[in-house]
Amino acid sequence: MIKAILFDLDNTLLDLYKLKQMAIEAAVAAMIDAGLKVSRKKIISEIDKIYREKGIEYQKVFDDLLKRLIGKVDYKILASGISAYRKIKNAHLDPYPTVIPTLTKLLKKGYKLGIISDAPKLQIWTRLCDTKLQHFFDFVISAEDTKKKPSTLPFRYALKELKLKPHEVLMVGDSIEKDIIGAKKIGMKTALARYGKVKEKIVGVKRTKEKIDVKPDFVLTKFEDILKIVEKSL
Repeated sequence: MIKAILFDLDNTLLDLYKLKQMAIEAAVAAMIDAGLKVSRKKIISEIDKIYREKGIEYQKVFDDLLKRLIGKVDYKILASGISAYRKIKNAHLDPYPTVIPTLTKLLKKGYKLGIISDAPKLQIWTRLCDTKLQHFFDFVISAEDTKKKPSTLPFRYALKELKLKPHEVLMVGDSIEKDIIGAKKIGMKTALARYGKVKEKIVGVKRTKEKIDVKPDFVLTKFEDILKIVEKSL
């Protein structure tokens, strides 16, 4: 019987990759408008390299970009890019459709809910607060608390927080390699968020075919499918 559900954040609860693409496009246009005399194609390519080198959560990407392209940080250009990026992010950061009503139903049914994400802890909580999701979750576990997925450490940490056995917990995430493998290794039930898979080229995101040696127990084509899973576990 499932008593708790753990969620990855990005591309499981929030469509972050597409949002990031939109924000980067806006930032590039703003920096060119502010005087950056480099082609859009070159700027996008360099941003992609930086994210691949330092991770998709790297916060100084535009600083590094300007140092590489013009040898210094021009603060007018930097501020223009950051401002445009934030405007898009703040205007379009939303949960997937039905996330809030589904989480509300899960709470009413008595399920404990938590987050396991590789993003920095402050970024996790900021995104949750920005999307009004912060009150749904009992706890958040980031790589800063243990290690990055697919290490079993964050999943074991979650079990201690929940005081439950592995088979009583469902892990929901968009990555077989990170979310499904780590959770299944310690005996958790798993659900792959197929709707969150990257289907196009996104800046800083390497689209690769994941190994499917370990298969999820369930596949979600839409977020609210979780309700059917927990009903079957009763």
